[in-house]
Amino acid sequence: MGRILAIANQKGGVGKTTTAVNLAVGLSQLGQRVLLVDLDPQGNATSGLTAEPVESATIYDCLVNRTPIVEVARESRASLFLAPSSTDLVGAEIELATVEGRERRLRAELEVEAGKYNFVLIDTPPSLGLLTLNALVAANGVLVPMQCEYYALEGLSSLLATIRRVKSALNPSLELMGVVLTMFDPRNRLSHDISLEVNKHFPDRVFQTVIPRNVRISESPSHGLAVLEYDAKSVGAEAYRLLAGELLERTGAIATGTTPSAQDATNDTTADEAPANGSAAPRRTLWSLRNIFARAEERTRRNG
Repeated sequence: MGRILAIANQKGGVGKTTTAVNLAVGLSQLGQRVLLVDLDPQGNATSGLTAEPVESATIYDCLVNRTPIVEVARESRASLFLAPSSTDLVGAEIELATVEGRERRLRAELEVEAGKYNFVLIDTPPSLGLLTLNALVAANGVLVPMQCEYYALEGLSSLLATIRRVKSALNPSLELMGVVLTMFDPRNRLSHDISLEVNKHFPDRVFQTVIPRNVRISESPSHGLAVLEYDAKSVGAEAYRLLAGELLERTGAIATGTTPSAQDATNDTTADEAPANGSAAPRRTLWSLRNIFARAEERTRRNG
């Protein structure tokens, strides 16, 4: 069976869907067969991969009407399949409220189909309701995108408590795959402080790859493209490419050290293009936790 990962965070605006879409595309570009399940009623992962409206069966039909997921998933890119969302998912929790085994609906479908894929990624809504519960019961790992701010730290503790409860009562195989730091701004001291704090609490669970704030990441969904397709040379695309490689290493899909690692930071810019005045573009920075820790130690030494 392929590895099933729920991409979850009950806080909105942390880069959860952006990570789901770009990680799915990144993995497929590295030769993995991927199914992306859009379990969010907002449908942003669906619109982020296609500009066309969905007119066929969706993941709502799979959960509520028991439509086999093989009839819902469609090939979006080479080796990348999408089980799209629809606004009907808003009412799914009410429709399933009295159904026996409602929290296992998605798991029952994926048990049949997951073996056809190397990875199944589930984009969840920004809440801890029945849809997210279905994702956690179906998954064997949880990947948590986390914005570099203090409120995100508070939300992380609630999510981890939910993961523990699901593991204890419904899914003993569920594990925290890791935390991905997103929207990292190297010019903001708070981003550095948060990254250090998260690594202190989860030293073996935080991904080394850090996703920076990048305008190309924000622009790409409006074109129905991942940033790796919209601007493959941008720092945002490079970061998600590195994250996909790190995930493959962490899951044992490839040998450690066979994918590129993030470059050492040389300055505090994430610019993608040359300045308008025609001067040379600043050197690009790809941030990793190793870079952040090294710079923090250097500041400590300088300050005595």
